[in-house]
Amino acid sequence: MLLLFLGLRLSAQTVPEPAPEANPARPTVSTPATLTPLGYLQFETGMLGAVSSPEFGTRIGINQVTKLTVAPRLQLIVLTEPYVHSSNEKGWDKQIHPGEVFLGAQAMVLRGDGVKPTVSVGYIRRVYESPAPELDLGTFRESGTVLVSNEMGGFHFDANFMVLKQTDGGVRRAQLAQTLSISHPVGKFTVSCEWWHFSQPFLKSNAVGNLWAVSYPVRRNLVVDGGFDHGFTGTSTHWEAFAGFTYLLPRRLWPRY
Repeated sequence: MLLLFLGLRLSAQTVPEPAPEANPARPTVSTPATLTPLGYLQFETGMLGAVSSPEFGTRIGINQVTKLTVAPRLQLIVLTEPYVHSSNEKGWDKQIHPGEVFLGAQAMVLRGDGVKPTVSVGYIRRVYESPAPELDLGTFRESGTVLVSNEMGGFHFDANFMVLKQTDGGVRRAQLAQTLSISHPVGKFTVSCEWWHFSQPFLKSNAVGNLWAVSYPVRRNLVVDGGFDHGFTGTSTHWEAFAGFTYLLPRRLWPRY
């Protein structure tokens, strides 16, 4: 909040710049390898409802991801879930908790140009553990990700390769995950299809699913989205529906030099 206040004060004393375009990572599981505009705060906010998972009958959560690119190749990330409402398969044992909190960073190692893809690496660490039930992806203490994005034939591709560390009762296990999101513009809308896979080391199983989403740019710095996800294995969350928006604050937090 202090950074936001100081940024607004500084921007008010300078000639306003045209708002750059937002770079949404939601609502897909995949995260783009490209970074948000330098010096601008980006907020990715949404609600996700899920039914029929190993840990719950129903679950509704509000999720928030805040990003700030502080250098041409470095972006800082805060992930929170301020509200989680859940119940068991019979609709009993209703609970309300704040979700977990994660801090992380993403660094671009190769800038895309033409057919050459953009490649980044990311690291995220949990700083608050919540008692709220988790989705089929489980919860992790820390994770490392290789991110690849490219444009080919009018389609946009985002691929992620992740290694996550899960813990249960002091026991640690490695979780492997792969995601592939393909997007294509249809008029002013963008349609996304995604396939994802997460190993489940403590269940000795795998979560596999397919996601479809639609997004629409209300303005250059505001994109709304919605969609659904279906899990295919017995230990996957069977259905998820989500909606939200990505908003890029139209003022830089510090002046351009």
